[in-house]
Amino acid sequence: MADIARITQIVEPEAQALGFDLVRVVMTGSEAGDGERALQVMAERPETGQLVLDECAALSRRISDRIDALEEQGEVLVEGAYHLEVSSPGIDRPLTRRKDFEAWTGHEAKVSLAEKVDGHRNLRGDLVGIEGEVVTIDDRKAGRISFPLSAIHSAKLVLTDRLIAATRPLDTSGADEFEDEAESFEKQED
Repeated sequence: MADIARITQIVEPEAQALGFDLVRVVMTGSEAGDGERALQVMAERPETGQLVLDECAALSRRISDRIDALEEQGEVLVEGAYHLEVSSPGIDRPLTRRKDFEAWTGHEAKVSLAEKVDGHRNLRGDLVGIEGEVVTIDDRKAGRISFPLSAIHSAKLVLTDRLIAATRPLDTSGADEFEDEAESFEKQED
């Protein structure tokens, strides 16, 4: 069993040391060990809302080193085998923090609630915003529904043309080298 709250306490300062904001920490896969498990860490540069590959690698090394050091001291953070995945949130990003709901007001989102609110557990529609700790969404079927931030099981943006237009261009530095390497690899296979 992984203590996500404890892992988050460990990961967040490592992300901040590199100038990143932590978006989310989750454990995926079966606890029974019958499938691959992954500790997923999602972070972003505050000014861009993304991480490039080198930044993901740097954060991954910091997290791995920190977890290894704690395990050498006897603290087991995750029982059993797993692998670490560090990524950028992407365009259709998860909404995990209050500031996510503020920043993406007006965009379409899917929200899954831990328990039904006004008879609904799964919502999809435009985010109206967040006031205090209460999120409001214009659900396509149910109309305007408000619920506490703490009632959210999961939430993410829906990929729409409006979202793509509003998203900062992705950093494409290094893309030319990747394309050159891919072309070189393809020629070697021929």
